[in-house]
Amino acid sequence: MVTRREFLDTLVTGAVGLGMTAKSYSQILGANERVNFAVIGLNDRAHAHLASLKANQHSVRISHVCDVDSAILQAFGDSVKREMGHVPVMEKDFRRILAVKDVDAITIATPDHWHAPMAIAGLQAGKHVYLEKPCSHNPAEGEMLIRAQQKYQKHVQIGTQQRSSPHTIEIIDKIHGGLIGRPYFAKAWYSNARQSIGRGKEAPVPAQLDWELWQGPAPRRPYRDNVHPYNWHWFKLYGTGEALNNGTHEIDVCRWALGVDYPNRVSASGNRYQFKDDWEFYDTLLTCFEYEDKMIAWEGKSCQGLKYYDRTRGSAIMGTNGTVILDRDGYEIFDLEGNKIKEFSLGSTTSSSDLIGIDAMTDAHFANFLAAIRGSEQLHAPVSISNIATTMLHLSNIAWETKSALHLNPEDGRIKDNPDAMKKWEREYEKGWEPHV
Repeated sequence: MVTRREFLDTLVTGAVGLGMTAKSYSQILGANERVNFAVIGLNDRAHAHLASLKANQHSVRISHVCDVDSAILQAFGDSVKREMGHVPVMEKDFRRILAVKDVDAITIATPDHWHAPMAIAGLQAGKHVYLEKPCSHNPAEGEMLIRAQQKYQKHVQIGTQQRSSPHTIEIIDKIHGGLIGRPYFAKAWYSNARQSIGRGKEAPVPAQLDWELWQGPAPRRPYRDNVHPYNWHWFKLYGTGEALNNGTHEIDVCRWALGVDYPNRVSASGNRYQFKDDWEFYDTLLTCFEYEDKMIAWEGKSCQGLKYYDRTRGSAIMGTNGTVILDRDGYEIFDLEGNKIKEFSLGSTTSSSDLIGIDAMTDAHFANFLAAIRGSEQLHAPVSISNIATTMLHLSNIAWETKSALHLNPEDGRIKDNPDAMKKWEREYEKGWEPHV
């Protein structure tokens, strides 16, 4: 089993092999200075950000942390003190952090409805941005975020961390080199056994929560007792469903492996089957992306944990001469008759029930982000690339909601000849909170 420390050591060795000696590295502007980070949105996934910043702590300092829930904020601040050895400035309002000149970069692990508006505000304030997936709440926001990145010329790394996984990079390079012939079909899946969120009710806002700031750009609604801090994922005002919550990772891998961008056609079918509660999305979804001579399919099962290929999530890349089964922990190669001919394993087992995801590839993804800030590497998951898979799955949601197959312009993913579906390309914002580039 490869430890996170051993994994990072191999990255350093690789940098030296590419000519990145200590002397040449020191000549990069700011290479000997620590990058000041602010971590924003501190529940669950933010703890992976903390772990990965700690793994790269020779290059970084967490100067600020931010959350609208004071209890979550205090607990995370205590974690930074324990893990990093210093006390960060703790703020409730991210806008105060963006006004601090010494903050170089922000990481965002907020609810989805905040992702693009906050990232755009960060770029406008001159910050580099590490943004958890999905990079937008709707397709229009993804387009807006790309324009903002191009305008303000700061780095935006999207948290599709498998793009920084060495074994994934290696096997996809081999697929592109003809390992399984011509790849033409990719099947991805996600299985979990989530429980019911029940029927919520309007309730007084908890004393520790700023509900007004939590809602931010979303239209105002009364506080309900089954939304915060996690179940917002399943409400359309704030979340984007399991397709965007988890499918973005494997769809990104699948289209990377097949060498495709936007499809010609998107279809989706599913419903909320397991429980009858306030959950507004499907718990089971089959969605398909059709190209001229290739296809990608994703199957999401939020509440049915049956594994495929003994994995709770992963991708099967099929070609004219064989198949590669790939996930975060390794890969297997099969011939055309389904006989296994080779495998690679990190010795770990990723579980879909892990909501934090502390792992070596996230460490590497942050290391790549830092290297890009210092000018020594290209981003592995810039928003211009990651937005494609995100938009594809937004289109799956639109196809599901409108009960229609969508025909697209493959140049930009926009929907053709379906004005009702195209109305869902963007969202309504609370007045005064609209993002602008």
